[in-house]
Amino acid sequence: MKFTELGLRAEILRAIAEQGYDTPTPIQAQAIPVVLEGRDLMAAAQTGTGKTAGFTLPILQLLSARDSGLSLKRFKPRCLVLVPTRELAVQVHDSVRTYGRHLRLKSAAIYGGVGMGAQLSALKSGVDIIVATPGRLLDHIEQRSADLSGIEILVLDEADRMLDMGFIRDIRRIIALLPKKKQSLLFSATFSDEIRGLATGLLNDPVGVEVARRNAPAELVSQTVYQVDRDRKRDLLIQLIDDHGWHQVLVFTRTKHGADALSDRLAKAGIRSAALHGNKSQNQRQRALDDFKRLKLNVLVATDIAARGIDIDELPHVVNYELPNVPEDYVHRIGRTGRAGSSGQAVSLVCVDEHKLLRDIESLLKRAIEKKVQPGFEPDPSIKPQPIQKPRGNVANGTQGARQSQPSRHAPSAPRGKPGAGRNTNGRASTAGHHSGQRHR
Repeated sequence: MKFTELGLRAEILRAIAEQGYDTPTPIQAQAIPVVLEGRDLMAAAQTGTGKTAGFTLPILQLLSARDSGLSLKRFKPRCLVLVPTRELAVQVHDSVRTYGRHLRLKSAAIYGGVGMGAQLSALKSGVDIIVATPGRLLDHIEQRSADLSGIEILVLDEADRMLDMGFIRDIRRIIALLPKKKQSLLFSATFSDEIRGLATGLLNDPVGVEVARRNAPAELVSQTVYQVDRDRKRDLLIQLIDDHGWHQVLVFTRTKHGADALSDRLAKAGIRSAALHGNKSQNQRQRALDDFKRLKLNVLVATDIAARGIDIDELPHVVNYELPNVPEDYVHRIGRTGRAGSSGQAVSLVCVDEHKLLRDIESLLKRAIEKKVQPGFEPDPSIKPQPIQKPRGNVANGTQGARQSQPSRHAPSAPRGKPGAGRNTNGRASTAGHHSGQRHR
C-alpha cells in the first residue's frame, strides 16, 4: 500500500513526499482509514511505530475538508491532542506543522516551562489544532484563554503514560469541558484496566487497532549486559565509548542528580555530553536535543520521563547506565534504537544491586540477555548488594520525578511524528503559516 491509496488530499501527499516517504507503516495503514471514516479509535502502538502521523495525517485531512474557506481566522480550536510531556507536545506539533505546511490550518503547542505570552498570542489569533500537556492547558482554561467548546476531534496520545504520571483527574476535567459529540482517538502502549475504564467512558463503538505485541522489544536491537561493580560503571562506559567509537549514545539514569553527575564525568573525560531531565529549563532541554541530533554532542544522559517521546533518526546506541525499576520501561528505553529497518545496540551496565531487576526484565522478554565482562572490569564477588533508592516523585510504574519533570497546573511543565518510523522530522525552525507556543533559539 502507498500513501496515495489512502484518500489523502494532494497538499498532504505533497508534504509526505517532501519528507521522502511513500509507504505507510502498519499503524498508519490501519489507523488512517478508520480516522477518515470518522470512527473512534483505540490503538495499541508503541514509540517508534509512526503512530503520530497515523493520527495527524487524517486529522489534517478531516479539518481541511470541513474548512469552508470563508475565514482564515479562528477563535475556537477544532482538534485537541493531549500528551504527557512537553517533549512530546513539541514533536506532535512539529508533525502537524510538517504535514500541514501546504494547508491553511493553524496550530499551537501548549506546555509549561516557558512563558505563556506566545501561547496566549497564538490562542487569541485563533487556531484549529491544540497540542497540549494537561496542566498547562488547564492554566489557559482557568485564564479563559482556551475555549474547548468547538472541539470536533480529541486525541489522547500515550494515555498509559499520562495515567502513570497522575494526570487522570486533569484529563477528566478537560474531557468534561468538551462537546459530547466528537471523534475520540486513544493511543496507548499498554491497555491496563484503568486505560480500558477511561476508554469505556470516552470512546463510542471504537475500532481496535494493534500493531505490535505488548512489551515487544525492537527485533533489530541487539541486547547485551555488561556485569560490573557499581563504582566502576562510569569508567566502563567511557572505555566502551572510546574503544568502539560510539558517536551518538542515549544513556539512561534513574535520577536527575545521577544524570548531571555522569554528564560531568563524561565531559571531563573529553566526551561531549549533556544531561536531559525535568530540572533543566525548556531552552536547555531543547538545545541539548538539537545538539545531540546534529552530533554536536556524542552522549545525551537522560531520565525516563525527560526522554519520553524522543525520536532520533537511526540512533545507533542506547545504554542503560542503571536499569529501570519497572521492566516495561526497559522496553521503552531500548525502543529508541533499531527503528525503521535500522539495526541498533542496547547495552546495560549491571551491578550486583540490579540482579533482581535484570531477572524481571528477562522474565518480561521471556529470554535471557547475553552477558559479558569487560577485561579489567571483572566484578568483585565480595561486594554485597545494596538497596536501590527510588527517586523522589516515583509513581506506580517506576518512572522517576513525574511530578517534577511534568508537573500539573501549579508548577510550570516543560519539550513525534513521522510517516516512516525512525525518520526524524522534528526541530523544524520554520513556522510559516502556523502559530507555535515553542520558542526557537
